[in-house]
Amino acid sequence: MEAVFILAGLFALLFVGVPVAFALAGLGWILLELGGFSPLMVAQGMLSSTDNFVLLAVPLFLLMSNILLQGGVGRDLFEAVQVWVGHWPGGLAVATILSCGIFAAISGSSVATAATIGTVAIPEMSKRGYPRPFVLGLLAAGGTLGILIPPSIPMIVYGFITEESVIALFLAGIGPGLTLIALFCAYAMLYARFAGGYTPSPKADWDHRRRASIRALPSIALAAVVVMGIYAGIFTPTEASAIGVVVALAITVLLLRTLSWSAFVAAVYQAMVTTVTILLIVAGAKVFGKAITLYRLPQDLSALIIQTFTEPFLFIIVVAGVLVLMGLVLEALSMMLIMVPVLAPSLLPLGIDPIWFGVFFVIMVECALITPPVGLNLYVIQAVSRAPMGEVARGVWPFLAMMLVTVVLIYLVPGIALYLPFNF
Repeated sequence: MEAVFILAGLFALLFVGVPVAFALAGLGWILLELGGFSPLMVAQGMLSSTDNFVLLAVPLFLLMSNILLQGGVGRDLFEAVQVWVGHWPGGLAVATILSCGIFAAISGSSVATAATIGTVAIPEMSKRGYPRPFVLGLLAAGGTLGILIPPSIPMIVYGFITEESVIALFLAGIGPGLTLIALFCAYAMLYARFAGGYTPSPKADWDHRRRASIRALPSIALAAVVVMGIYAGIFTPTEASAIGVVVALAITVLLLRTLSWSAFVAAVYQAMVTTVTILLIVAGAKVFGKAITLYRLPQDLSALIIQTFTEPFLFIIVVAGVLVLMGLVLEALSMMLIMVPVLAPSLLPLGIDPIWFGVFFVIMVECALITPPVGLNLYVIQAVSRAPMGEVARGVWPFLAMMLVTVVLIYLVPGIALYLPFNF
């Protein structure tokens, strides 16, 4: 019964508009006071949550992605992919998805991916006659690849919460990420084939392909340096994020010469704002998590789940349903910080691999990013395109369905997610 009151109190605070970080920390503080625990645990919990080497990667990856965004890297990346596949059926849509996938391997951020590629792709696809809802839905969904394809900020946070290997989580995201890209590309080509109404792009000549590819080569090299350096054990994800910032500055300032001082200041400011938001939520969640642990909420809920759901697939179905509903009112990181500490104790007794569950959870978080009314990517694409929210929301439903199909696929074939972590 205590669990019901605690969760009801949390959602009541969120529904009346209390910011997530303050709702979590405030309720955690109240619970500690009511339980007779020392209020010093609040300060200790908040300090310990942010004093972590792993979390240092978050602001650095955010800074790197914002430098690339301000430096116009997305434009070069999109053009390089477009000259190779733009003449295919639905070629611009395919180029958009592939560009999102490549930029995701650089940035680790869904918002940066959607904003960077959307700024370039939306005008180009609209000019070619692609239906607006399709274009906007494609970009909103394509942006979510930023948190599945490594490096991924939510996977870093998940690893911090569960104390699982961040590198293993990154490896586990590759297979599902490529699966999702393949599904999106197949749908785009079928949509273009049967819906029609767009003007195909002409096939680019070899000289144009060469020039566009050379201009995008530094950005692709950055992705290779970050990803391969992590997997080869040359540096940790946190060190990779710092190296990524330096290389991003070298690309945009020295090679491309597209990053002005004012743009750099804007990149630093935006990275700072997002970092503060994330770390405040992490700190609030730590206080709340400490309080509910002392009240034995995770342990009791875990015991209830194990008694109620003896089969893993029933547990996964229920969790997926809960996350879809939570995604209607909560943003992605809040869902992870609220739910993972509660659900994690149930995984091993049910025989569910924590690495696999991390990938499953991130895909469900991707769904939350494009479900109205709180889907963050919907607002990003709306801001970039200046389109009505309803028009953006109409276009995302097929892609949302494909994300859920991917969840089914990784459940039926766990090796899609787990092959690389256990065989690399």
